Amino acid sequence: MLDPPLGPYDHVQGHADAPLTLLKYGDFECPYCRDAAPVIEKVQQELGERLRFAFRHFPLHELHPHALAAATASEMAALEGRFWPMHASLYAPGPPRLTQADLREHALNAGVDPDKVVWPRTRAVEDRVEADFNSGVRSGVRGTPTLYVNGEVYRGPVSVERLVDALLSE
Repeated sequence: MLDPPLGPYDHVQGHADAPLTLLKYGDFECPYCRDAAPVIEKVQQELGERLRFAFRHFPLHELHPHALAAATASEMAALEGRFWPMHASLYAPGPPRLTQADLREHALNAGVDPDKVVWPRTRAVEDRVEADFNSGVRSGVRGTPTLYVNGEVYRGPVSVERLVDALLSE
C-alpha cells in the first residue's frame, strides 16, 4: 500500500477528485524512468480529466550519481511553482544531462533562476526529497520506476495500453 496516500504535499497533475490515479516513484537519471515518461504522457492524454498523475522522488544515488542533484533541483523549481516544467525538461528525450551546468540549463528551460537549482542552494529542499524516498521505502519500492495504480503497486509492463487497462479495471 502507498504510505502515505496522496496528499497536498505531492506534485500532482490533474484534478484532486479525478477518479483514476497514477503515481510514479522516479529517478531523473534512471533509463527506465526516462523511457516511462513519454508513456505516462500518452496515458494522461488518453484519459484526460479522469486521471491525476503524481510524482515522488526515489533517487538511486548509488547507481545514478546525478539523481539526487536533479531531484533537489526540481524541488527548488517547485518552490517557484515550476516543478512540472522542470520535470519535463529533466526527462526530455535523449541521454540524461544532469551535471550542475546542465541543471542550470534545465532551470532556464523551466523559467527558473539557474542559480537557485544548484548546490549549495538546494540544501534547503533535501528533506523534501528524503521524505519522498522514505515514503517509497515504506511503500515497498525497490527500484525505479515503481508505479502505483489507484493506490496499489502496478507490476505489469509500462505501456500505454496496459497502464490504461490497469487504471480502468481497478
